[in-house]
Amino acid sequence: MLRITIRFYEELNDFIRADLRRRPVEKTLAHTTTVKDLIESFGIPHTEVDLIVVNGESSGFGRRVVDGDLISVYPVFESFDISGLTRLQQRPLRNLRFAADCHLGKLAEKMRLLGFDVEYHNHITDEELFNAVVDHKKVLLTRDRRLLMRKEIDRGYLLRSQLPNEQLEEVIRRFDLRDQLLPFTRCAKCNGILERVEKEAVFHLLEPKTKLYYNDFFQCQSCRQVYWQGSHLEKIQTLIEKIKAG
Repeated sequence: MLRITIRFYEELNDFIRADLRRRPVEKTLAHTTTVKDLIESFGIPHTEVDLIVVNGESSGFGRRVVDGDLISVYPVFESFDISGLTRLQQRPLRNLRFAADCHLGKLAEKMRLLGFDVEYHNHITDEELFNAVVDHKKVLLTRDRRLLMRKEIDRGYLLRSQLPNEQLEEVIRRFDLRDQLLPFTRCAKCNGILERVEKEAVFHLLEPKTKLYYNDFFQCQSCRQVYWQGSHLEKIQTLIEKIKAG
């Protein structure tokens, strides 16, 4: 029998029982295990963890627990320098490509409209999503913590909110993407690249009022969907301002 003490910090407490939050927790183990498996036994996906300190020294996920260990577990840091320690999430978090599960269609659309590369299919299975993430080195976005606990997934995020706008803010904040917003560069429908086109080139595809009131147009180079800077642009700009201010 092994007796260890473990404590989780900051937002990692969102995942565990209320009576275990923000305090040292004593746990008895019937056999030795890795730090990764120990953490995930509390319901915390390893993709949410950026720093583990065991008996005062930083540790990786593969370390095996021994009797008497004192373990502290910290979430992903974006604004603190812990470069001298064993940081568990890869850096830099730039030029990311994402894959969203089948329940995150609205989030995927909003992220694409802001210029982020997001793979999404409304009928994709968990296994297809898993393969896309692993094979193409994409960041998994999901509300299913079980998916994030698969050892092959090394980059992902568990959405807390069920509301698309709040989910978008979560992702922007989690991956520090405020300075990487490129609105009207990707197609919300298929994730293709948008290019500016002359009105005459898409005139036959426009509704009568659109022909009358708008002159600036973009077209997806993959699915040929046409976009124009209508009233929805104001909503996007408002959302961008809120994100940058936050």
